[in-house]
Amino acid sequence: MSRVIALCFLLLTAVLGFLHIDSRPAWAPFATQIVTPVEEELEVAPAPKPKNQNTPSKANIASPVSTWLPETGAASVHAASLIALKDGALRAFWFAGSREGAADVVINSAVFDPKSSNWSAPTVVMDRVSAEKGLSRYISKLGNPVPARMADGRLQLFFVTVSIGGWAGSSISSVISDDEGLTWSNPQRLIGSPLINISTLVKSPAIAFADGRLGLPAYHEWIGRFGEFLRVDAGQVIDKRRMSSGRSAIQPLVFVNDAQDATAYFRQTRRAGYAKQVPVSETFNAGQSWQSVADLPIANPNSAVAGLILNSGARILVLNNIEAGRYRLALMMADPKSGQWQVIEVVEDDEALPADQRKEFSYPYLISTDGNDAHLAYTWDRKKIRHRYFSGAWLKRAQSQLDTPSANIISQEAK
Repeated sequence: MSRVIALCFLLLTAVLGFLHIDSRPAWAPFATQIVTPVEEELEVAPAPKPKNQNTPSKANIASPVSTWLPETGAASVHAASLIALKDGALRAFWFAGSREGAADVVINSAVFDPKSSNWSAPTVVMDRVSAEKGLSRYISKLGNPVPARMADGRLQLFFVTVSIGGWAGSSISSVISDDEGLTWSNPQRLIGSPLINISTLVKSPAIAFADGRLGLPAYHEWIGRFGEFLRVDAGQVIDKRRMSSGRSAIQPLVFVNDAQDATAYFRQTRRAGYAKQVPVSETFNAGQSWQSVADLPIANPNSAVAGLILNSGARILVLNNIEAGRYRLALMMADPKSGQWQVIEVVEDDEALPADQRKEFSYPYLISTDGNDAHLAYTWDRKKIRHRYFSGAWLKRAQSQLDTPSANIISQEAK
């Protein structure tokens, strides 16, 4: 009986939500920028190239650099995200507390200086009490901070708040900064439905539209588990579209292919007996409608994926490429010509350890500061947040070797 009542509420919410956004502005295409790839300047002069070799030797390319986000004294940390600042630095966000979902969880931030490879001392962006005061409603827990750059240059930080129940009872709120994250506005709750505005979460980076608005990949965990695409203007949801259906695909990651075409990869939440791979949806009208297509045939153990497209056209993904557990994290790349995925770096791997000694490596988040490099942040055993930097030269060399025969090559069945 309770399921029937819940379903009726969900249907009523959907109808009212549609009416609420019926006067929405005309849908805009995705913002696209054609960037001409540039040659990487190596720190050490390259040695003479052997015959038939068109890329710098491995000895001349710096290995990926690894750092740790600053300690806060919290027993548990999770869900890190990144954004590039105007001065070339990097700002990270993550939540920390005694455990996930605890009342003492706060959203922290710190800045990475690429010249010194040092992180600043952490600051608190939001805690439960501040969220309650700003939103004028009870807040039991916080989570999943996701930063974005608004069209006017300001920073906007989306995050999840819960007033009742677990994550299925969540909603999305946001704060805005005029000074690159030094100070923030009062939080504002995003209203996706005028009646029951619950069970909406965020995890992946926002997408820019040509009209300056943001496309925010979101997902639901109440009754169904599915992805939604929110069209956001500052703190207001002006449209939303379903990206998947059923109970099997959450936390969408969107790759924009051109002004109208995009592909979404999801974290799978399928029941036993179903394929443990990466679900995929596509849009050909800038996110107004989405269609499910064949899975990306890469193992996924009900864990988040991260990715981006480089200026060269190559795509990279970071995920737990195993069917169960989160003890291995891998960086994969797909060449734009061959359309094949290959592991180019095993970031973490505890497979050799006994099961009870394996650590969790999860919730990866990727950004690029110049379209050629990649910054990765991820949870390290729920105790630390690790940051790894892959230079443009390193990724360029990895791309040049994608056609090398390897057991790790996987056919790319989706874009």
